[in-house]
Amino acid sequence: MTDVFGSSHKDVHEQVVFCADQQSGLRAIIAIHNTRLGPALGGTRFYPYGSEQEALADVLNLAKGMAYKNALAGLDLGGGKAVIIGDPATDKSEALLRAYGRFVQSLAGRYITACDVGTYSEDMDVIARESSYVTGRTTEHGGAGDSSILTAYGVFQGMRAAAERVFGTPSLHGRRIGVEGVGKVGSRLVDHLVEDGAEVVVCDVSAEAVERVRVRHPQVETVAGAAELTGADLDVFAPCALGGALTDSVVDRLRAKVVCGGANNQLAHSGVEKQLAERGILYAPDYVVNSGGVIQVADEIEGFDMDRARARAARIYDTTLKIFSIASEEGVPPAVAADRLAERRMSEVGRIRGIWLGG
Repeated sequence: MTDVFGSSHKDVHEQVVFCADQQSGLRAIIAIHNTRLGPALGGTRFYPYGSEQEALADVLNLAKGMAYKNALAGLDLGGGKAVIIGDPATDKSEALLRAYGRFVQSLAGRYITACDVGTYSEDMDVIARESSYVTGRTTEHGGAGDSSILTAYGVFQGMRAAAERVFGTPSLHGRRIGVEGVGKVGSRLVDHLVEDGAEVVVCDVSAEAVERVRVRHPQVETVAGAAELTGADLDVFAPCALGGALTDSVVDRLRAKVVCGGANNQLAHSGVEKQLAERGILYAPDYVVNSGGVIQVADEIEGFDMDRARARAARIYDTTLKIFSIASEEGVPPAVAADRLAERRMSEVGRIRGIWLGG
């Protein structure tokens, strides 16, 4: 049984909502980790989980990650996430998405949704027909559009900061970079890397996704799978698929000097960050470098402006460098330093926001 209430204050979730609509087939879980900085913002993942327990474990981890991500991104937003259980290719329908939108609306703004794996801006437009608390909408409806644009840009900025720390220059020109997963975020990251003059190697479970990258960039190399990629001679490894990519065995065979990618929850378990540090591999915490997407969709709340959002996402470079400096000064892995910085902001600003203003 997943521990919903958590074994420590860091893991306690304020609210977890199970949503079901028999006619449309909707089975969803919305998790709110905390609202200390503001309403919880996080995407909706549509995925064919093997069990409800697997879905619950994922949404709890993702919601916590969003709380820390939003805090470090400087947003006045708490952390939340939602999952819809099912295969988006066969189970997604207007009725299901609208039923889900009603559940989001029932939380009266405590949770604001957006896109994630298996959902797109067009889906957010459908959900928005039943809920006022939706971001990541299409540009036709005044939204930010595809959030992978600034997610990839932010990862690129974080990778530049890691290169500055390890190689002495933020340029990735001539660096050999392996990208695992070339979906929405990974493929856009490849665009940035190629433009910067990097040598790129990719893999993906989808042959079509790899081919789309190769059509745009014929010089990009491909390998059969993640095992071959992580064991290759790389300067940087960029996990951009689903979470848990950094297992004990992967860390043992990694030859890269830097890990920096767009996937959420890359560490398979607590302690992996120490193993990376012991091997001399610099890890750029995922929820720091992939926060460009949430910065993009959060900008919709004040009326979307891409230039403003892109400028905010560019600051990921400075935030990542700051975390590396704290890690060095305090003698801890970057993941621990990032957690401490996020928790400090949630505690300090959250306390101020707890002052009742009346009304």
